[in-house]
Amino acid sequence: MTVNALDRPFDDGKSRLPRLGSLARHAADAIPPSGLVMLGILSVQVGAAFAKELFAVLPPSAVVFLRIGAGALVMLLVARPKLKGLSWRDWAIGLTFGGTLALMNLSFYEALSRLPMGIAVAIEFLGPLGVAVAASRKRLDLLWVSLAAIGVALMAPWQESASVSWLGIGFALVAGACWAAYILLSAAAGSRFPGTTGLTFAMVVSAVFIAPVGVTTGGADLLQPELLLIGLGVGLLSSVIPYSLELKALRRMPKHVFGVLMSLEPAAAAMIGLLVLGEILDVLHWAAIGCIIAASLGATRAGDKTGG
Repeated sequence: MTVNALDRPFDDGKSRLPRLGSLARHAADAIPPSGLVMLGILSVQVGAAFAKELFAVLPPSAVVFLRIGAGALVMLLVARPKLKGLSWRDWAIGLTFGGTLALMNLSFYEALSRLPMGIAVAIEFLGPLGVAVAASRKRLDLLWVSLAAIGVALMAPWQESASVSWLGIGFALVAGACWAAYILLSAAAGSRFPGTTGLTFAMVVSAVFIAPVGVTTGGADLLQPELLLIGLGVGLLSSVIPYSLELKALRRMPKHVFGVLMSLEPAAAAMIGLLVLGEILDVLHWAAIGCIIAASLGATRAGDKTGG
């Protein structure tokens, strides 16, 4: 998790951005924390849906570059990391964090181009599920692992399928592994960088890492104003807005409740995929998503009892 970008001071006292940040804070304070979490989930999934729409004109790697680049620019406006005085360990964690962020987004978008949103997000969710199970280490965790395995098995294209591919599942699994690493690296960066500066540092590094691939595959199309505008929107919806909402919620609610609500993300992705992209899942796919959600809920509650 990250510190709310809107709670950070700005360098330019004459800017109107702090006033806008104050208005945003008051608006967020009026919303229940559970509502903030759900808004964050919807923001991420709507951003993913818009990104998938861009795949018709840009390859996934180019869309990832637009998303991360836009997010990094916005984060630099609200939380500039100070590079002076960083130790080599700080640099190592920051660079690894950024590289993981780049690979996580690239592999997820490659999965998204080959799978329905609900399935891609559900498989990616195995990453944080694995972190929760590892933190708990109870026999009951075998049930959650089994449920998750059943879910993946139900999603697998055992018969020829136009909407689901083994390559897409592979990319989603890589994204899930990166998400697990992201959780651990986020905690490490949070202990070494103040506020949101660790995330900003990582996003800038991520943008640099992904730029050669994104620019090469996107080419001159990346200069189209309408695509740049959509890319900015995807960056805001997928990164800046949900990060801010999630941390605002975490400051006002127990972490285990937050984890339970976040477990609903695969279902939200499936619904957004249906409503925005017209992606219709069959009964088996919905059952698979249900298994992974149940596994995530169980692991989250078990992890909370272990921690408390």
